[in-house]
Amino acid sequence: MIFPTFKVFLSKIFVLLFLSTVFTGCENEVKDDFNDVSIDLVDQNGDPFNFPADLKGQPVLMGFVYINCPDICSFITANLYKVYSEMGEPEDIHFIVATFDPERDTPEELKHYASMFNMDQPPFRFLTGSPDQVDALMERVGVRTDVSYTKETDDGEELYFMNHSDKILLIDQNAQLIFDYGGSMTPTNILIEDLEKL
Repeated sequence: MIFPTFKVFLSKIFVLLFLSTVFTGCENEVKDDFNDVSIDLVDQNGDPFNFPADLKGQPVLMGFVYINCPDICSFITANLYKVYSEMGEPEDIHFIVATFDPERDTPEELKHYASMFNMDQPPFRFLTGSPDQVDALMERVGVRTDVSYTKETDDGEELYFMNHSDKILLIDQNAQLIFDYGGSMTPTNILIEDLEKL
């Protein structure tokens, strides 16, 4: 026989265990913290941009592309715009696209690329910079790249394509990494659901 006071004690224990499980499940686990770096870049308008200082205060969706990509980069870029559109065009979220091909992806080229997706406007920023700074950014966020094909054109210009990570990051208001997605293949409803938790 279980005494009434012991029953009350057990019921309180079960309630506490249940609540701790619920609240733990609601927390966003921090996978990385980008506050250990300061990387100076420029956007498609030539305006300076610091990673991560200029991201703080708002959630961030950040994709990584290069303009001459023949396949998944356009899907990554379009996914960011689709999230923006499906969320009712929010002004309190940063939507960032960063190139890992700074030699070719100048601010002018990025501006043209952004306009093709109707993204040459706030809250979208397309980032490039010096090769050293872009390499530092890619290393810090875990984007891997490798030149996969090179050819010299008839006019002496070098043409090349790159293998690279397929990635969109969700970064919180404190420049902490919350999720790392497959950029071209993650359904936008998942990105939106995770953004709305922040």
